[in-house]
Amino acid sequence: MSSPNVAVIPGGTGSVGRCLIPLLLDRGFKIATTYLLPEEAAELEEAVDYDEDRLIIRRVDAVNPDAVASFMAEAADTYGPFNVMASLVGGWAGGRDVGETDDVRLDRMLDLNLRTAWNTTRAAIPHMSEDWARIILMGSKHALDAPAGQAAYNVAKSGVLALAKSVATELLDTNTTCNALLPSVINTDATRAALPYADYVNWPQPQDIAVVINFLASEQSKVINGAFIPVWGTAII
Repeated sequence: MSSPNVAVIPGGTGSVGRCLIPLLLDRGFKIATTYLLPEEAAELEEAVDYDEDRLIIRRVDAVNPDAVASFMAEAADTYGPFNVMASLVGGWAGGRDVGETDDVRLDRMLDLNLRTAWNTTRAAIPHMSEDWARIILMGSKHALDAPAGQAAYNVAKSGVLALAKSVATELLDTNTTCNALLPSVINTDATRAALPYADYVNWPQPQDIAVVINFLASEQSKVINGAFIPVWGTAII
């Protein structure tokens, strides 16, 4: 009998992760995930059967490379090599053109979006399964169309795309693929609160994006590598 597949989901207590993790558990995965906000961890624990035999939840600041490396090592020691690493850590801050963006905002966007993707990917690669493995990163539609007023975010997400392409190229001789998703603004309570006058009717739902990740997190997705996958539906922002 084959061993259960293993998925590591940094930032898995966010809106997309809370939709993704039940899908993976239903497929028999063992999962290790991280959180920063205790209330998000509590929501995940309430939404799934919290059993450490199949689900580890740890508080980890993904900006801290040592904390990320320790988490990845614990997950590998507990469950074995990873079949999936989906890095869902990220955040948005807008309202500033380049000339108005201070270093604090720039550093925050680079840390929260690019550095977290870098740290989690770098720390996961040594633990990826030799049988089959998938690295999935969260880019953004805005990395491509670069709307005004959020340059720091656009730049950070562009870096995530470059990271995904680089990793896909570096791992061509392995059974590991790496791809990035391109959502627009995701329809969550937080984004609706941040953009109260926006038309959110066509924004992608977290569960719709989770379904796409669930497919990428499978052996069947092996022909997709180094891709930037649009998951913005009919949204125009």
